[in-house]
Formats: sequence, C-alpha cells, structure tokens
Amino acid sequence: MTTASAAVSQQLIPTGKLRIAVAVAPAPSAQFIIKDDSGYRGVAVTLGQALAKKLGVQGDLVVHNGSGEVQNSAASGKWDVAFMPVDEERKKFVDFGHAYHLLQSTYLVRPGSNVDSVAAANAAGVRIGGIANTATFRASNRTAPKATHVAFDKADAAVEALREGKLDAVAFSRESLSGLQMKVPGSRILDGGFMNSSTAVALPKGKPDALAYVSAFIDEAIGQGLVRKALDEMGLKSSQVAPAGMQP
Repeated sequence: MTTASAAVSQQLIPTGKLRIAVAVAPAPSAQFIIKDDSGYRGVAVTLGQALAKKLGVQGDLVVHNGSGEVQNSAASGKWDVAFMPVDEERKKFVDFGHAYHLLQSTYLVRPGSNVDSVAAANAAGVRIGGIANTATFRASNRTAPKATHVAFDKADAAVEALREGKLDAVAFSRESLSGLQMKVPGSRILDGGFMNSSTAVALPKGKPDALAYVSAFIDEAIGQGLVRKALDEMGLKSSQVAPAGMQP
C-alpha cells in the first residue's frame, strides 16, 4: 500500500473505492477484457486491481460494452480510472496519462473476400464493421472513406455479421483479431495497419494530481514487469509494451 496525498485521494477515489471502467469483448486485448466461468479477466482488470492495491482500497469493476461507452460516461461520475486506446477525439472526453501498450489496428476479412490489403479496403462496395465511438473505428472511417462503415454496439454483433457474410471486414486491434479470427473460419487478418497508436491509462478530465499519480503507477507497472505479465496471461505474447514515461 502507498499512501496517496489528500488531493490524489479526493480526485481518484472520491467514494473510498477505486471504480475501474472496463470494456468487455469476445477476445482479449490490452484494453478489452473477457468474461468466462472464472469471471472478468484481462489486462485492464489486472492493472486496475493493482492500482487499487497500491492505494489500499477496494477495486470495483464498472463494466461497459466498448471504449466508446467508457468515453461517453467520463463526465457522469460513475468511474474513476480506465485503460483505453488513444486518439484525438477521445482526448475531448478524458485526460490520458502514460501509455503502457503500443497499438496497431487492422482488418479481419471474410472468407473469399477480394480485400487483400488495408489500402484495398478503401473502395466502394466494401462493407466494414466496427464498434461505435472507438478510436479504431474512427480511424477506419477516416482512412477508408470510400467504404461503407457499419457501427455496432458490441464486438460480438460485428463478428456475427462478418460470419454471416453481411460484412466484408471488421476493424479491431491486431491482438483482438487474433482471438476473433477463430470465430470466423476461413477469415484472414490483413498485414499492415490503418492506425498506429497506444493504449494508456485515462481519467475523467480535470484531475491533475490523480493523473500524475496514475502515470507514475503505469511507469512502475512497466518497470516491474506487471504489464508484460498481464499481457502474457491473456495470451497476448506478441503485444508490445510501451516504454516507461510515454505520453500519448
């Protein structure tokens, strides 16, 4: 346990608990968690509970369907800390601390699709699915403006649409796609990416003391190997840990 200053405690744990905003998906990533017979598991759970332990308080999960839901509820006072991919739109809703993961997003294409590259996805008639209000889906809309983009509330629904042939591709982080590919036999993950960013700790806006505290925690978690361990435990052994002190 590490004693936090009064300012940090007031900003980060106003209820006396650490409320950790998490997003559930069919496959894990540096952000997304999964739910199975043992409960909720994932990198965000591991990091959030480690932060709660450092503060000496209970960590409670506040579950969402995607990072867009987390982002949009930032001003509601329902959560205290989150772990999300970084983009400029999201910075309007939350303040980002240090990054802990280097992120690349690409496409999973349906069996038999003629889309064989990220550039080829930017064509009329190509149907791309993704999760509404996520950094990845915003980047896909921006980099493939000729395609038709279909927004979903949940990752499960987007994957099901791909499996049924209602989409030509779905846009996710590369590590998420490694797990999702198994759910669509014959599908392919494209080389390259349409977004290169990072995943970082995030707070509701206007909490400078707390932001400095959680950034220091992330650097410590990187240095002590906790981030690497959390990724490996979820089967994300190829995921890259960000260098300590990386400001998105």
